[in-house]
Amino acid sequence: MNDTRALGTPSPPPLPEAEQRRQLRRAVLASTIGTTIEWYDFFLYSTVTGLVFARLYFPNAAPLVGTLQAFLVYAVGFVARPVGAAIFGHFGDRIGRKSTLIATLMLMGLATFLVALVPGYASIGIWGAVLLTLLRFIQGVGVGGEWGGSVLLAMEWTRSNAHRGFVAAWPQLGVPAGLFLANLAVLAFSAISGPQFIAWGWRIPFLLSIVLVAVGLWIRLGILETPTFRRLVESNAIVRAPLAEVWRRHPGEIILSALVRMAEQAPFYIFTAFIFSYGTGALHVSRDLLLVSVLVASVLSLVTVPLSGHLSDRYGRRRIYMIGAVLTGLFGWLYFAMLDTLVPGWIMLAIVLSIIPHDIMYGPQAALIAESFPARLRYSGASLGYQLASVIAGGPAPLIAAALFGRYQSGTPIAWFITACAVISVIAALLLKDYTNRDMAE
Repeated sequence: MNDTRALGTPSPPPLPEAEQRRQLRRAVLASTIGTTIEWYDFFLYSTVTGLVFARLYFPNAAPLVGTLQAFLVYAVGFVARPVGAAIFGHFGDRIGRKSTLIATLMLMGLATFLVALVPGYASIGIWGAVLLTLLRFIQGVGVGGEWGGSVLLAMEWTRSNAHRGFVAAWPQLGVPAGLFLANLAVLAFSAISGPQFIAWGWRIPFLLSIVLVAVGLWIRLGILETPTFRRLVESNAIVRAPLAEVWRRHPGEIILSALVRMAEQAPFYIFTAFIFSYGTGALHVSRDLLLVSVLVASVLSLVTVPLSGHLSDRYGRRRIYMIGAVLTGLFGWLYFAMLDTLVPGWIMLAIVLSIIPHDIMYGPQAALIAESFPARLRYSGASLGYQLASVIAGGPAPLIAAALFGRYQSGTPIAWFITACAVISVIAALLLKDYTNRDMAE
């Protein structure tokens, strides 16, 4: 089952305590900045999908059909995420966290850059949508391998169990930070390009992603491999086939990790992606109002995500997570009631407040899932559990929301969908064992 060969670089002597603290700070910084860049890439696509792609790549379809087609291409990235989790989870448990994270960043950055170069329907017909779908799949593979490694890079440098939830929440900040940068870029180039935004303005933020990737690579190349993985190498505990092993030994943890994310992921993409087509199409409000609202929400997350991680250290991961799931199930109803007032102030408040119950789950989520798996299988197990939710939650959510609204012309069925996701997450959280104080070397 295990290799007798050391697959990583030779393990160095134990580091002095001061150097370990310095490496922890660098690992947290590298994880947070790296995930910010990758989520900038991913959310940039999400934001532009609701604003541009239906008109640019599906111009002959009816408005609703075009929106559904654009979100179907968008969903491909989520289908690809478990594929990335399987591929990079294998290498993360075999050759190390650091090397794998460098590969995911390069893959994601190149795919995002190339999205900017895809011609529209007027130039190459349906082949534009085909190329877009392929690049979206590659994006999803990169993101699928990114999350597990970033979280483990930070967590496995943490020596104290008392602060692990707080430390693991920092890579989670890549989501709101990436969301902020993506929406800021779209807002800025929307203002610069004006009526030419559909023609070329949307492409510039995708081209600029290559600069961010260069910065991320420079930071990640300067960190050391985690002490946990080095110990696995020293003890010849590297698993030959971690993907098969984790499915054989921990299938329940993988499935529950996916289900526990239903209340966090599905509503999040309704609140941050579907809102652009719903807001501009059904509510007839300006895209700038929606972009600014999501920007403000993402700034709020920079506080609420680490705070929730800290609270999970004090009161337990599962307890804090379940509070967030229940609040999400209830807030869906208030969210659409506020949007349907058509008052800009209430619309903005609804979008900003929607991020709080999400963050109550997202802060402790990294530690909750990663602690469910032993060290030698942790990259594969945590990545698979986390990314499988993309197939059942994040990817279909905007598509389901658009279809429900298209049929009922109301936000009420979407609120029911959000509530159903919350119920599933609460049940899964009750069944998922809480390992808040687990030793990361186990």
